[in-house]
Amino acid sequence: MIFFWLIDLVASHTEDSMSYIDQGYRAELRAYAKEAERILYQEGEEALAIWVKDLEQKEDTWIAIANYSLGTLSNTHFAQRYIDEFRLGRSLDWKIHLYFSGNPTMDIFFEDGVNHFLIQLPQRMRPGSNLLIIDLILQIAIPFLLLCLITFVLYRYVMKPLKKLEKATQQFSEGNFDVRANEGFSHRQDELTKVASTFDHMAERISTLITDQRQLLADLSHELRTPLTRLNIAVDCVEQDLDSQNALERLRYESSNMQGLIDDALTLAWFNTESPALALEDLDITALLQVIVDDARYEFSQHTIELIQPHDELIIKSAHQALTAALENIVRNGLSHTPVGKTLTVQLTLNTSTLLIEIKDQGCGVPEEHLEEIFKPFFRVSENNNADERSVSSKKSGYGLGLALAKRQIIALGGSIKAENIINEQTTGLIVSIQLLYESS
Repeated sequence: MIFFWLIDLVASHTEDSMSYIDQGYRAELRAYAKEAERILYQEGEEALAIWVKDLEQKEDTWIAIANYSLGTLSNTHFAQRYIDEFRLGRSLDWKIHLYFSGNPTMDIFFEDGVNHFLIQLPQRMRPGSNLLIIDLILQIAIPFLLLCLITFVLYRYVMKPLKKLEKATQQFSEGNFDVRANEGFSHRQDELTKVASTFDHMAERISTLITDQRQLLADLSHELRTPLTRLNIAVDCVEQDLDSQNALERLRYESSNMQGLIDDALTLAWFNTESPALALEDLDITALLQVIVDDARYEFSQHTIELIQPHDELIIKSAHQALTAALENIVRNGLSHTPVGKTLTVQLTLNTSTLLIEIKDQGCGVPEEHLEEIFKPFFRVSENNNADERSVSSKKSGYGLGLALAKRQIIALGGSIKAENIINEQTTGLIVSIQLLYESS
């Protein structure tokens, strides 16, 4: 609106400035009047008539030399100012109506102050001859060019991120999962920036999922080779009737291990891909920990397991199967790396809005740089000559999926999990801390 108002203001000002007779033409008209006065008083009216006729033909107009007297009635009178300014035509200094078809009559006083030189303004002296062109330029051409410029700028402003988004989408579809659309546009705060940020968030998630799935498939295929090789050897033994009983036991053992590995891998892939919202139910966490510890004591009879928790029941909203599987994996992993005769401690602490479950073993711990990586699928600390070096995996699967599954399950339940080394004068080991949401009734 302001833009068009400015255009109208400029057009009005330009039109107003064009409504006056050019100074050169004014000088010509005054010269005509002065020459008419000279001829009248020096050569007479006949000479003036001839001169006027010639000038009318020359300028294609009409000319009159007139005098007038003003009278009043009923003993009224004119103000002197009115008499001084009274004219039969228009003054040279007045504005000319550009949109009137006829030319106005101009009135120029003789120096005697009595006679008047009247002339219809010659067409060549009429102002505003270029009005149409100027109006087209000011009201159409300039606004059109400015709108084209503004449109071009807006087009560049809008299309640049769109083209970058298109390019990023194309590269992403071709397998370049590191491409991002929002780089270089952090200064913008508009809908296109939000679209680019959404694309980047989507690309980050898809890239992570694809990378994790590829890594999981690669690790899974690698881990399956050894049990498959042992299965083939056992089958050969059965076919050749060589130690068939041990071969059958080996078949059952390897088959069970492979089944567990595949189940855990599929479950992990489901958690990574779907990010499921688990169905929650009322669960007594103290009773659940008691059952898990009793089962672990039966399975690891040569270990000491200490359970520290409140005597009263604590009801939480959780998924029984997922939480049980996570806690069992962590407890078994701790027991598998706790020497015989040592103690594994399971401690439940109630805070204001959270429950803290700490599982402390008395193994050799994990190198600090690997504390985050132990929750990755199939991760193991590389073997060396140190007999106390810890291989990070659960006894249940034996393939390094236990802690990875446990972390995904705890996160799906809205909790968090972390691992820390225990280093003091009395003992060493690893402590896995789990925080779960708790709402007191």
